[in-house]
Amino acid sequence: MKLKKWIGKGHLYLGLASGLIVFVLSVTGCILAFEQEIKNLTQPYRFIETPAHAELLPPSVLRQKAEQALPGKAADGVLYGVPGRSAEVGFYNFDPEYYYVVYLNPYTGEVLHVWNEDDDFFHFILHGHYYLWLPEKIGQPIAATGTAIFLVLLVSGLVLWWPKNKSAAKQRFSIKWDAAWRRKNYDLHNVLGFYILTIGMVFAITGLVWGFEWFSKSLYWATGGKGSPAYLIPPSDTTAIQTAASPMQIVDRSWRNLMQKHPDQQGINISFPEGNATSIFSYVNFRNGTYYKVDYHYYDQHTGKEIQHTGPYSGNYADANLANTLRRMNYDLHVGAIWGLPGKMLMFFASLICATLPITGTLIWWGRRKKAQHSHTMATPKERNKNVRRPVVVRSKVARQ
Repeated sequence: MKLKKWIGKGHLYLGLASGLIVFVLSVTGCILAFEQEIKNLTQPYRFIETPAHAELLPPSVLRQKAEQALPGKAADGVLYGVPGRSAEVGFYNFDPEYYYVVYLNPYTGEVLHVWNEDDDFFHFILHGHYYLWLPEKIGQPIAATGTAIFLVLLVSGLVLWWPKNKSAAKQRFSIKWDAAWRRKNYDLHNVLGFYILTIGMVFAITGLVWGFEWFSKSLYWATGGKGSPAYLIPPSDTTAIQTAASPMQIVDRSWRNLMQKHPDQQGINISFPEGNATSIFSYVNFRNGTYYKVDYHYYDQHTGKEIQHTGPYSGNYADANLANTLRRMNYDLHVGAIWGLPGKMLMFFASLICATLPITGTLIWWGRRKKAQHSHTMATPKERNKNVRRPVVVRSKVARQ
């Protein structure tokens, strides 16, 4: 059997095995593409009127206000957005598991809304995108495996699509809309699959960074990264515990320093340390609506001194090498936010096409299968046996006479 035929067999069986997974990941990806834009239109508590000559309340005050709205729960950090946006105080916990966000007016401390993950439609869709709505330990490896297979299908599909000559190439770049439905379906699968090949590979590779630890480390190493690409918070020096300033006073002081140092920032996130050993984590965002163009800072909660750290989630964006830059960009590349609204639109339509590939591919396989069964059933015994090779009997001259 020729190599291309083996590739075709593999493409078929892998496609049938992963089709439902790819469909779910693609459809949920379409829905999530404009999550922030839809929330901005439907959730008015995300915005506030900026008063003239007013000062932002420090993190300690916003924490107190938020914890009053959720008694018995401890806040993890606060996000200050661009002017006109409400502040967000997050509450995360694993046992028992919950995720809340309290939206507040950062100038008055007024609680505008308490958001609960369990009541949010987009987080329901996000769980489907990450775990296929299965338990995380089961669904996450299945989704990651389906993503890996999808990457293989893109490469094998390109091999199968590649034309043998120039005359064949003319038919590979367009859909023959006036043909029978089987031909149109075939063109939709092949032509559209070719056009979204590059974007599909971006989907798959950036998704696999979250899907498999071995893939994440390998890609980080291959692009020049050193150490671990994991998100790790350095510890504070517990021997330096002092009474002159509390950890929350250090948080407020660090936040003020960042505000003064970066007047052009478009968002500051700062964490509240839990226990005596953790440090204060903060990032300064310089491009609203994205997560890659940020400077990361870590502060000792007892002394306020900045802690030097390594890895992709440390230091200034301008100083990041290729590996760290790509890792920071991973999410924004995955959703297209790095190219703004046009990028999100591009990713939306590409994801929509990805969702159709398992359907059109299955229809191609089913049509060929039914055609083969129909041809075998309709053939007469003589037609079915016409290719049977019979022994040649050579008669002698005497016998012929």
